Amino acid sequence: MDKAADNNSPLAKIVRLAAKVEPREMAGVVAGFFLYFFVLGSYFMVRPVRETIASMLGAEEVADLWLWTAIFSIALIPIWGWLIGKFRRKVLLPSIYGGVAIVLVILGIAMSGGAEVDHTFGKFFYVWISVLNLMLVSIFWAFLLEMYNREQTKRLFGIMAAGGTLGALVGPFTTRLVADSLGDSGILFLGAAGFVGAIICQLVLINIWRPTGPTAASEDAKNRGVGGNPFAGITIVLKSPYLLGIALFVVLLSAANTILYFEQLRLVAETFPDRAARTEVFATIDIVVQSLTILSQLFLTGRVASKLGVRSLLIIVPVAMVIGFIALAAVNIFAVFVVVFVARRWGEYAFVRPGREMLFSSLDTESKYKAKSFIDVPVYRAADYVGAQAKTAVDVVTASPVASLIAGAALAAAWGAVGWHLGRKHDDVAPTAQAPAGTAAAAAE
Repeated sequence: MDKAADNNSPLAKIVRLAAKVEPREMAGVVAGFFLYFFVLGSYFMVRPVRETIASMLGAEEVADLWLWTAIFSIALIPIWGWLIGKFRRKVLLPSIYGGVAIVLVILGIAMSGGAEVDHTFGKFFYVWISVLNLMLVSIFWAFLLEMYNREQTKRLFGIMAAGGTLGALVGPFTTRLVADSLGDSGILFLGAAGFVGAIICQLVLINIWRPTGPTAASEDAKNRGVGGNPFAGITIVLKSPYLLGIALFVVLLSAANTILYFEQLRLVAETFPDRAARTEVFATIDIVVQSLTILSQLFLTGRVASKLGVRSLLIIVPVAMVIGFIALAAVNIFAVFVVVFVARRWGEYAFVRPGREMLFSSLDTESKYKAKSFIDVPVYRAADYVGAQAKTAVDVVTASPVASLIAGAALAAAWGAVGWHLGRKHDDVAPTAQAPAGTAAAAAE
């Protein structure tokens, strides 16, 4: 990492082509890039296994599993609030990645031998991976939001997001190469190895981190927990119109995505009856999405955020989805679905996700870890479940996907309107120092 800090090194020159990175920021950007690479790379390596299990369980049973996903997501919040409040980040964050690696090894052993996946085990695996995904991503961004100020997030978050995209490209590509030879259990073992790499990168990033702002005035922020009530994330959100707006943005995003997700399960099951073929299809879609996304994150995201504001990042995908849902309702075939699905995920990873993280940049430390995780995990997963049940009910009544696709277009329009409002509030506020503890969303409101 020291070499990365050298502004004349080859790696530094490559980074500067993608974004305006100051010499003092170089080491942190590189460490953050590779941390996200390992986190998302490992997740996307095992994700096709989850999707294959989901296609075996069926759309109706998966919709029911989303209730359990929402329940466990809600239960996780006070546990996370207690952990982040009590333990030092330099101990807690690497330990979380280590715990994930251990669980993946255990699951890999349970799936070894090539036997048919047990129904109960498949349900557990699906729920665990679904909760884990959002929590790990939320933790990653929360730490970077603490490490970088508002102005830096616009310049640097795009390129660090590209690290995750590269991982999300390498992960499914690796899965596709080794799926036949190693099987599902071998893929889980490789995912565990990736989280070991995440531990190393997180330790490097924590060593680079130099806490600033009022919370660092009396004691070293590295050597203490965030403090506060384990349930504070919930109360902070409920008291803040700004954070409630972000929660509504996430709910609408989830609702629109849920409709598209179940179209994926239905169309893939109809088009590809073979289990191995489905895993390859899911992996191929991931490869296409991440290939498109990484170039956008490297060369567009930061520039768009700096020149046009965060609001521009938040409305690109909703507008495209209104058009996509209408097109899919008119021509409901796998080829059209692939175009719409790829466009949605590409835009969400390249623009919406970094933009949504930037909305938290003016908040205090407790809000970044607790309120953010509450919105990112249980709010998102609860919206998933409600959306899944609503889509199932609509499909039963209408016996056609058209009605839910039209509803998806309406949800996407509302999603875009909320994104415009939040982005405007964020962009119209003059940059300020990080808000002190206890003043969540003060700068944004």
